Amino acid sequence: MKKIRRIFTFFILSLVLSACSLKQNVATLYKQEEPLHAEIIIPDSFSSNEPDVIIISLTQNEKRVEDADYVHVEIWKQDGSVKYAMEQAKEIGNGLYSVTKDLNQEGLYFAKIHASKNGSIIMPQKQFIVGDLSRNELEFLQDGIKSQAENHEHQH
Repeated sequence: MKKIRRIFTFFILSLVLSACSLKQNVATLYKQEEPLHAEIIIPDSFSSNEPDVIIISLTQNEKRVEDADYVHVEIWKQDGSVKYAMEQAKEIGNGLYSVTKDLNQEGLYFAKIHASKNGSIIMPQKQFIVGDLSRNELEFLQDGIKSQAENHEHQH
């Protein structure tokens, strides 16, 4: 009788464990990620006297993204003295979006894009210069370059 119980228990365990085996096409059952990519295009010489246009180019699966769920732009000055409210970029067609800004103070700025399409959300950031940099901003950039060089040297 004990032998029959052991065989029966073994049979049940085998049945349960075989149900847990991986199927060949299991990956197709899940949603495939389609990453969104953004290129932030900033004018070569941003003027502190007049409005300039920042362009965002969105692509997904190597195709231009029109009708994104949202494209917001956030801009601030490195030293924290200037911070613009996040605003919606205007769609100008062919996967391009724009925002016009009048940055009236010289210095180091950052633009951060918040964009989404088909569940893919990205937030790339780019730094740019308006006019001349202060001594503190130059030191900030030099410290960033030094820390990147140090990190690169220590990695194998």
